[in-house]
Amino acid sequence: MGRIIAIANQKGGVGKTTTAINLSASLTESGKKVLTIDMDPQGNTTSGLGIDKNQIENTVYEMILEELPTEECIQPSIMEGLDVIASNINLSGAEVELISLENKEFLLKDKVEKLKSEYDYIIIDCPPSLNLLTINAMTTADTVLVPIQCEYYALEGLTQLMKTIDLIKERLNPKLEIEGVVFTMFDGRTNLSLQVVENVKENLDRNIYKTIIPRNVRLAEAPSYGMPINMYDKRSTGAEAYRLLAEEVINYSET
Repeated sequence: MGRIIAIANQKGGVGKTTTAINLSASLTESGKKVLTIDMDPQGNTTSGLGIDKNQIENTVYEMILEELPTEECIQPSIMEGLDVIASNINLSGAEVELISLENKEFLLKDKVEKLKSEYDYIIIDCPPSLNLLTINAMTTADTVLVPIQCEYYALEGLTQLMKTIDLIKERLNPKLEIEGVVFTMFDGRTNLSLQVVENVKENLDRNIYKTIIPRNVRLAEAPSYGMPINMYDKRSTGAEAYRLLAEEVINYSET
């Protein structure tokens, strides 16, 4: 049975989508069969894995609203062994349509449960807000992975996110656990990055991954070519960091 990991942080620009793309690709590179579900209406995970979000019609939106069967919404990505359920701007209207539906917090879960046996990992990229789409991702997930940017306001919003995760665990998904926190956009040349890492470690009683994702030009360039970093520049420090993170995620799931 596959493990479902939601990648969430309501703060934008923290490396959430970069982590969704490159963790998925690195797990695939390790020989795992992976499905990535893009729950962010911006659709950047979709395009970062080589799919034209403006042309695609079979998206997560159609799947959730049962306009199409789930199987028809699964697309191959640019990388063999890595499938995608894509997203685009249509998903931004879903929130309004979902409000009136029964069991609106479980619409994604009902679809994804059937796919667990077909994949080793299902990675869900959440939107950068604590909305109904994020709640659907968390009721579906086994664990939540939280990327934190190494900057001054890193802890801001993290407390709220942790409270939300605990609330969903209490009321909607008793098996939900925090996978861990991963530091992103780390710049070893600045004291600030080092201070943020120390500060979070002191204040957060949660699993913190040893792997720290560096600020890396190649990592920033890769999405504009529709490729994960391990295809765009497999020897870059960014590619190496995500390989190490994938290794930690695999080891965590086997403990």
